[in-house]
Amino acid sequence: MSVRPATPNLAAILTDLILRSKAYWGYDEVFMAASHHNLTLTAEYIAANLTYVAEEAGLLFGVYSLFEHTPQQVELDNLFVEPTAIGKGVGKLLFDHAVEQARQRGYREMRIVADPNAESFYLRQGATRVGAVASPAQAGRLLPLLCYNLV
Repeated sequence: MSVRPATPNLAAILTDLILRSKAYWGYDEVFMAASHHNLTLTAEYIAANLTYVAEEAGLLFGVYSLFEHTPQQVELDNLFVEPTAIGKGVGKLLFDHAVEQARQRGYREMRIVADPNAESFYLRQGATRVGAVASPAQAGRLLPLLCYNLV
């Protein structure tokens, strides 16, 4: 499996992958509908942000993006894995690639707003929980805020 830059023409395919990955965790239709806008990758987003895909034999198995939060801190965004590949190392491959890309660009810290179901994955990678942020999809829902030291 390899990781390569995403291209804007993949926006719809990657959005479908993201929605399948999010739904894997048992979210109901109401929550998924409320989340749809926040889980949509547009061609413009891909063109404006570092976005990569995990690919094997022409099939896409995962995606992630990075964007600058502050000059010292990059945010890991949209790390999602095709449900059939969850637990098979694709998430780790993408996370490690994101760390490498962030370090190459001189960032000192990677910020991660995680789905609660993914928090343990990020903690296993070495991230630390530093707080919580409000969910854009559901009032009163808090999402784990994690940081990963890049230096």
